[in-house]
Amino acid sequence: MNHVILIGRLTGTPEVVKTENDVSRTVINLAVQRTYKNQDGLYETDFLRLVLWNGIADRACEYCKKGDVVCIRGRLQVRNYLDEDGKKKFITEVIVETISFVSSTKAIDKENEKES
Repeated sequence: MNHVILIGRLTGTPEVVKTENDVSRTVINLAVQRTYKNQDGLYETDFLRLVLWNGIADRACEYCKKGDVVCIRGRLQVRNYLDEDGKKKFITEVIVETISFVSSTKAIDKENEKES
């Protein structure tokens, strides 16, 4: 079974790119803090590449921006490609199936406007 659940901060603001077939696609990085400290007493962070498709990509671009905390559920995918020198490279990505907006700055801004 290939199933991943992550909670972390977006390292950039998502942007939709339309493919040749008019399909929405977004690639973004998620900073996920480890649950333990290293030998220096600091928490390390992993930066994971997320790929979102279609409606999930559109919604993420509409509601999320850099620094927002999100929870994603998806699957790991490893693919390969040839670099500029013709060498085979491998890349690991998380294909996002669902996204939950844990702390969206846009949503907080809207709440603050209502209270004013």
